Amino acid sequence: MPRSRRIIPKEGALHVMCRGNNKLPVLANETDKKYYFFLLLKLKLDNHVDILHYCIMDNHVHLIVWLREESALPRLMKQANLTYFHYYREKYDYCGHLWQGRYKSILIESDAQALQCGKYIELNPVRANMVKQPEQYQFSSYRYYAFGQPDHLITPNPVFMGLGANPSTQRQTYINFVEEKDSRQLIKKGKSGRPKK
Repeated sequence: MPRSRRIIPKEGALHVMCRGNNKLPVLANETDKKYYFFLLLKLKLDNHVDILHYCIMDNHVHLIVWLREESALPRLMKQANLTYFHYYREKYDYCGHLWQGRYKSILIESDAQALQCGKYIELNPVRANMVKQPEQYQFSSYRYYAFGQPDHLITPNPVFMGLGANPSTQRQTYINFVEEKDSRQLIKKGKSGRPKK
């Protein structure tokens, strides 16, 4: 049976996921995660894709991406996962499928969904009992949004930018949201729009 055609908007946000075959921990150590991170960093520019949120877990990757007309998300994901496959195969003398099929993508249709999805992604390491607090996990966008830690992979989520009059207020409001304090107010405050460079 042929694969169904992927629907990719000309402009908008998508939640993108890819998983190791049979839940294989394909990104199980810091060196492997850093390599995948730097692949994304290089390829997002080449393919005109903005990454708003991310989390690189041991056996899967989550991204929220913003696409525009010139974006080439399928090419980015193919290049990242194929390059990583060659790296992994050589490093670990591995043969067989590394990834569980094609990447999956879900259209993000509202500001509230964009925030909830970012929160879900950044809480992955906590739910997996890898850390107690999201800020303890190095390979996610949480430290950028919660503490302003520089992260060249990220283009700021435009909804986050509307959470307060200044960066300090935006960060505290986001922390409260992730910690489930006053989350209804947060969604009302957020402003939508295109990501700013």
